Amino acid sequence: MEPITVPAIRASFVNCTKGEAQRMAVPKDLATRPWDDLDYLGWRDPATEDRAYLVFPSPTGLIGAALRVSQQSGLMRRSVCTLCLTSHEGDGVALMTARLAGAGGRQGNSAGLYLCADLACSLYLRGKKAAGRPIGETLDLDEKVQRLTTNLAAFLARVTG
Repeated sequence: MEPITVPAIRASFVNCTKGEAQRMAVPKDLATRPWDDLDYLGWRDPATEDRAYLVFPSPTGLIGAALRVSQQSGLMRRSVCTLCLTSHEGDGVALMTARLAGAGGRQGNSAGLYLCADLACSLYLRGKKAAGRPIGETLDLDEKVQRLTTNLAAFLARVTG
């Protein structure tokens, strides 16, 4: 992924108002992010546990989505991220929902996925970060990245309608 700027991040959001996008907490460490190892930019709001954001470089441009993070029950022993299929212990995976863009979102509709709670899917795929027991796969890295980007594009297509 190519480095992106704060204005580009704020302009990419499809499921919130321009005012909400201006007020959101954008990561302060953009200059030091491992851009070559990222397939999307994802972060949790440091001030509010139930908010997260992701920005995906689609073929048509950046697509950003504001997410709500469900409260963890603590009952899940092992769970798997929908995007990268990384297996996590405890609360390492969270249900994150995105309000739909447009009329659907104004009516209260949303779409959700179980995602790595820290939104570091790209780093787990590349072995830059470890979680639980690895799932034995025969896919190479390019195939895993393709799966991740396909899954994320499908989710964002549901969000954007």
